[in-house]
Parts: sequence; C-alpha cells; structure tokens
Amino acid sequence: MLRKLLLLGSLSLWLWAEAHIFVYHRFGDPRYPSTNTSLSQLRRDFTYLKEHGYKVIPLVRLVEALRKGEEIDDRWVVITIDDGFRSFLNALPIFKEFGYPFTIFVATRPIEGRYGDFLRWEDLKEISRYGEIALHSHSHPHLCDLPREAIVRDTRRALTLFKERLGFLPRFYAYPYGEYDGRVKEIIGSLGFLGICNQNRGAVGDGSDPLDLDRVALVGKSDLRRALKIGHLEAEWRAPISYPKDGVLKRVQVRVDPRDRPFQLYVTDYGWRRVTLHGNTIDLSPRYLLKRGRVRVIIKGKNSKMSTKILVRSRYGAQ
Repeated sequence: MLRKLLLLGSLSLWLWAEAHIFVYHRFGDPRYPSTNTSLSQLRRDFTYLKEHGYKVIPLVRLVEALRKGEEIDDRWVVITIDDGFRSFLNALPIFKEFGYPFTIFVATRPIEGRYGDFLRWEDLKEISRYGEIALHSHSHPHLCDLPREAIVRDTRRALTLFKERLGFLPRFYAYPYGEYDGRVKEIIGSLGFLGICNQNRGAVGDGSDPLDLDRVALVGKSDLRRALKIGHLEAEWRAPISYPKDGVLKRVQVRVDPRDRPFQLYVTDYGWRRVTLHGNTIDLSPRYLLKRGRVRVIIKGKNSKMSTKILVRSRYGAQ
C-alpha cells in the first residue's frame, strides 16, 4: 500500500493508493446464476469504470509495478476471468468494444479433452490477440489435498500443453477454487510464475506480494461500486497460519496499523464482531468450532480495508 505523507501545517495526512483486481467466471449463461454475469451487467460495469475515470490495465502492468516498487494508482483496475468457460465468447465483443485488457485463467484438461462447456485451443489463440491467457492448473484439483509431487506434476502437465498448443508458457497462475495454504503457495511459487492470484477479498497495495494477489469476485448479484470501496489492509498474520488439526479456531493474532481502527473480525459461519486492539496487535481467543473444510478469516479496518486468511483442511498442511 502506497503511503504519501503530506504535511499540512502541524497536521499529518496519510493517503493510501491501491488497485483492484476483479474476477468473473461465466457470461450470459443463466444456467449457473451463482457464477454468471449477464452481458447487460458486464456492460454496466464497464460503463461505470469508463465514466468514473478508472484505468483498466493488464495484470502484468500491476505486477511489474509491485516488483519494481513503483507507485500504485488507485484508479487501476485489473480484470480476470477464471476457468475458461466457453461463455467467455459471449463477452469478448464487449471487451473489444471498450478496449479493456484481461487475463483469462484456464484449466488445460477440459480444453485438451474438448469438454463441451469449455473453450478450445483455437478459441484461445484468437482470444490471446486481445488479452492474456494464464494458468488455472491442469485438472482443477483441490491443491491442499495433494502431495507435493502431484501438485508439481499437474502444473508441469499444464505448462507442457500451453507450450505445445499455444507456443508460449503462461506467466500467471490462479488457484483452483481459490484454495491454498503456505505449503501450496511455496510449491506453485517455485515454478516460475510472475504472479499468482487468490480469491481473497481485498485490494492490492504497494506492500502486496505478487505471488499472493487478492481478487474480488463479480458474479451473481454483484455490486461493482461496493467492490471498488474495498481497501488493502496491511496486516501481519501470526495466527491462524493454517487449518487447526482439531477444527477449533483458538487464536487470531494479527499485527496492524492502529490508525486503521476500528477493526472487525469475520469468520465463516460466525459473522462479524468488533475487536479491541492491544497496541498494534489484534489478539483474540474465539474458540470457534469450524464447521466447514474451507473457512475465511477476515480482519476489516476503517474504510473497508481488508486482509483475509483462508483456512483449508488438509492432511498435508495442518498445524
């Protein structure tokens, strides 16, 4: 997160600049309302961005800025699409009309197998004229359930297919189902990608990790204006680190900037609660029995600044 200190007499005013990455899935496909975006909604989203001065930039521009320590423009927006569904062809004319770049993350097994609901390699060659084709795994597995060798094998199979069918290697990766933990991040991060996207609710500031980029989903009954208000919260997570072995969330300990108070905590199935700051640390012992195998823990500060930790049950990564 970029911080500019402006001196106004004896007052100090801190300004934060952050970019937003959004993710879509299906377009004009009402069979799947929870992951679909109507073409009319997509056009409304793009019109809003254009009329309000937002700059839709390629993902690579944002990642390069992070890696070089350049300023992040708070009008930057990056558009991504997950899965490689064939319905993207419905939306491509609108992307072309507005001239908006995009990154589409595809799983290679459905494409190689010519599954009916997915794009073809020949589609991707045409699409690559207007946006970037990136990787969403080969078989779209639950990565946290796989041993290291299986994760590497899946990824390398996809890389081979990219090279054979498209003639290049993808620069970016997005986790299937948005699921990952420290072990998975280390494995995927070791395979040479320039950037890795998650699906954690949040924005991207100059302190963001290019290998752990937050994205906000715009699917179903989404609200672009509300999504654009989400900020990036600088936070150091000390606990939880991974899904607890006994399924009980015993501690939440996060270092934050006190100027971002007041803070709230969200845990899946338990909703939001106000939290007290001890110095520069949130330190709670909620003892929540986790009811699902995938749980989001979110710390939110003022101005909807958010930092998210996703906990995924796994026999490989539990601590």
